Amino acid sequence: MKERWMGLDYGTKTVGVAVSDALGITAQGVETITRKSNKKLRQTLARIEALAEEYEVSRIVLGLPKNMNNTLGERAEETKEFQEMLQRRTGLEVVLWDERLTTMESERILQEGGVRRENRKERIDWMAATLILQSYIDAYPIPEK
Repeated sequence: MKERWMGLDYGTKTVGVAVSDALGITAQGVETITRKSNKKLRQTLARIEALAEEYEVSRIVLGLPKNMNNTLGERAEETKEFQEMLQRRTGLEVVLWDERLTTMESERILQEGGVRRENRKERIDWMAATLILQSYIDAYPIPEK
């Protein structure tokens, strides 16, 4: 049995969530958490904590939105603050992982998969979370428990 990890795509109003499969090979999208305001994070953190417990995850991989020139902008700084909140709330290791181009890649995958434009918006965040987690798993395979 492998550990399970969670991937997150943190946005201004949504957080895409993915988890690794029981074998630690693939990432699957779980849901998109929506909030009314960028600063209203208590319910978002509570939902992530509940999902982490439900799926028994031992690590969270949080997408870091770097600029194309590899610098960190305002969104990246907000993501780092969210990372600290998540670590305090869950007690889990929260690893930052470069998420450049994952939203565009998610859009392409959904389009090629025949997902209608009006349905893509609700799926794009968990698809981005899936890509973030999968690229992390590919780089650092999940160890045996």
